[in-house]
Amino acid sequence: MTTPDPGAAASRVALVTVSYHSADDVTTCLSSVARAATVQPRLVVVNNARDDELGEIAALFPSADIISAPTNLGYGGAINLAARQLAPEIDWILVTNPDVTFNPASIDELLAVGSSDDRFGIVGPRILNDDGSIYPSARDLPSLTVGAGHALLHRLVPGNRWSKRYLRADKSRSTDSETIESGWLSGACMMIRRSAFDAVSGFDDRFFMYFEDVDLGERIGNAGWRVLYAPTASVHHAGGTSTRAHSAAMLRAHHRSAYLYLAKRYHRWYQLPIRLVLRGGLAARAALTTRRA
Repeated sequence: MTTPDPGAAASRVALVTVSYHSADDVTTCLSSVARAATVQPRLVVVNNARDDELGEIAALFPSADIISAPTNLGYGGAINLAARQLAPEIDWILVTNPDVTFNPASIDELLAVGSSDDRFGIVGPRILNDDGSIYPSARDLPSLTVGAGHALLHRLVPGNRWSKRYLRADKSRSTDSETIESGWLSGACMMIRRSAFDAVSGFDDRFFMYFEDVDLGERIGNAGWRVLYAPTASVHHAGGTSTRAHSAAMLRAHHRSAYLYLAKRYHRWYQLPIRLVLRGGLAARAALTTRRA
């Protein structure tokens, strides 16, 4: 484990989470922070549900900043809103889903790893599922064929070869404690260097939900920073609490984001036929899956 410098943590980290009718999860998440950091990060909660007051969170965490979004901005858009309001001394933005809980010293460890090299733009922890298994949170950037095959077929034929390649978990499932360079890290929990985040203008808020983390990892990597998986830090992720009740809408959002990412990455004129097939296939898959549900 990297030895953290507690003094270096002061006023440098802001933890930002997004709530959409998920106040109970936010409370559990924020309650786990004290054991994870020697010096407590700034706590910021963006409320994406205007009909949810989050009064209990304000009472339990009086130092937390609660920002009410003017409308549901999606995940990346809400993080961007918070990032624009952070104090100048904040060097790191710890982005986390509300249903994440932090293991002891995990925030200290992420900060220590990230601060060990000025080229590190994103650092992500090992993410553990409820059953203790390791979530594949560190992946390569998807090629057009792999990304399209997974997007089109994963729900229909989970074992298809493109999904197997897309979901390959050799990086994050390794029991090795060494840091590993990755193409992108799961947005469920990752610490982003603020200067890197600002240099690429944050998340692309056209991604309402899903693929915003893939896109950010690619852009930060292309801008010269490194994206690093740090398994010496670990968190638990309950997974999808705020989205399960809106599964049909989230499925449509996933398909839109999958198409947007692949079309954005593979935008050349000669790739147009593939983009058209992908768009039609995703629309058909969404209709079929929603009907079955």
